[in-house]
Amino acid sequence: MRSVLPCAGLLASLASFASLAAAKTVQYDWTTSWVNANPDGLYERKVIGINGEWPLPIIDIDIYDRVIVNLTNNLDEPTSIHFHGLFQNGTNTMDGPVGLNQCPIPVGSNFIYNFTVDQPGTYWYHSHYSAQYPDGLRAPLIVHDPDEPFAGDYDEELYLTVSDWYHDTTNWLSTNKFLTLVNPTGAEPIPDYNLQNDTVDLKWAVEPGTTYKLRLINFGALVSQYIWFEDHNVTVVEIDGVYVEPYETNMIYITVAQRYTVLLTTKNDTSKNYPFVTSLDLDMLDTPPLFNENTTGWLTYDDTADFPDAAIISEFDFLDDFYLVPVEKEELWEADYSFTVVVAMINLNDGVNYAFFNNITYVAPNVPTLYTVMSSGNDSTDATIYGSNTNTFVLDYKDVVEIVLNSQDPGKHPFHLHGHVFQVVERSEGSDDDSVYIEYDPSNPGDRQKYPMRRDTVYVRPNGYMVLRFIADNPGVWFFHCHIEWHLEQGLALVLVEAPLEIQERITIPEDHYAACKAGGYAYEGNAAGNTEDLFDLTGESVQPKDIPAGFTARGIVAMVFSCVSAFIGMAFLTWYGMSDLKNYEAEVADYYGDDEVVSETK
Repeated sequence: MRSVLPCAGLLASLASFASLAAAKTVQYDWTTSWVNANPDGLYERKVIGINGEWPLPIIDIDIYDRVIVNLTNNLDEPTSIHFHGLFQNGTNTMDGPVGLNQCPIPVGSNFIYNFTVDQPGTYWYHSHYSAQYPDGLRAPLIVHDPDEPFAGDYDEELYLTVSDWYHDTTNWLSTNKFLTLVNPTGAEPIPDYNLQNDTVDLKWAVEPGTTYKLRLINFGALVSQYIWFEDHNVTVVEIDGVYVEPYETNMIYITVAQRYTVLLTTKNDTSKNYPFVTSLDLDMLDTPPLFNENTTGWLTYDDTADFPDAAIISEFDFLDDFYLVPVEKEELWEADYSFTVVVAMINLNDGVNYAFFNNITYVAPNVPTLYTVMSSGNDSTDATIYGSNTNTFVLDYKDVVEIVLNSQDPGKHPFHLHGHVFQVVERSEGSDDDSVYIEYDPSNPGDRQKYPMRRDTVYVRPNGYMVLRFIADNPGVWFFHCHIEWHLEQGLALVLVEAPLEIQERITIPEDHYAACKAGGYAYEGNAAGNTEDLFDLTGESVQPKDIPAGFTARGIVAMVFSCVSAFIGMAFLTWYGMSDLKNYEAEVADYYGDDEVVSETK
């Protein structure tokens, strides 16, 4: 049990009351549509804009503010918005993932997100429909806190977003290059560039002897990045909305969806400008990119001085976030309920490479899972009704839940939990040998911290494991998924239905949310299949393709299919060629004997 001195507790309470009294309502009236942009200066493409502009507006608010986003969808496809990292305590309907918490927002429809933010820190918002957000529907969400523990330690505030960038839309890439028969290994599309604050050649004018609070956000689709500021150290003070004891480092490793807040103090000498670099983790790419993996910006002390190239880094010596200690210390929670999931990437009978938890690849149900909870009464506590392909776990209210994740994949996977932060209890090293998986052994626990690091996104090492724990004190339907957007498209996700009976008591689905379902022709009650009569009858539910027949490999199926296609093409060509010769021969005979004397037996 954590103890708090009476005076300290009183001061904290008074500060909270003051913040609540100053809270305000911030409304955003947004219309999404396609606009053109050329952020890397190499290729103009269509991107998703808001109110005709891109990059998108930043949500910049104070703790305890109420946020209203009045969204009109003028795209030619559905959409949604997820407010990444916000707990949405009591407002699970506003979390945004299509198939979990809402129906897609149809073309031409209006949808309102309305919630109060009671957590400070660095976040972002993005589409949670299909693989849409890498097309530009993502931007920072900043929640200021006058009582942050380092409030007096900096002079100004900046933010730096990093993102891999594609010249083609993710829908086109997914359909034509990724989830296809011709990509049996599941190789992710290689980005075309790497952006800083949605641009290149970024220059920040800085003042000497000044400390900047710098918020770092990776909202790319695929690649983790190294970040460093030449000849400058930074001090980490927050990760994913969790304040941590200050930790100085010269390099950050940030996965997709993670956030870091650091303090950077500039030099007193203004005679030189200093590069800062965001560098792609090339280990995550199947083939090297066609561009320099290092993107350079500059701390500009003197805009008339040179802007030097960054020094070449041969080794990446970066901060290990496992050892960061939260300011609000919590000793390791004892688990009430534990389940294990095994990550694998496997081909199914259609030849496509899918991602799996425990041999199940996530397929969205016909009815959003939250809507199934709301329409199923006491049966809501039975995971069966949520579908065969949703990987749903039903959690008891306020249990400490442990997720043991064993990866049987050679890639790095950043996993994100909606609605919570988790303690990172344990994690393994990686394995370069794809035949050797490092699995969690509860009888032989590894390195653990007295006060475990907490955040909402963390990566598992290749062929390794990690153990996470969180408290199920936020009734709702929550996603746990890999935040590499391509892997979510492959189905690397599971669903947590947390305290379903409490959900029914506390949550009301707004009428405009039901209206979006009706406008799009989506079911909004019943089980995963949309059956309202018998909740345990899943006839008609959406399921994954069948398994590959025994004895076939993925490459074998691809080879067989192409062999069959080639054979059919060959037979068709021979038939055409043979018939062509017969017709030519018939014409020659007719010409010699006359038309009336020829009787063809080849017609």
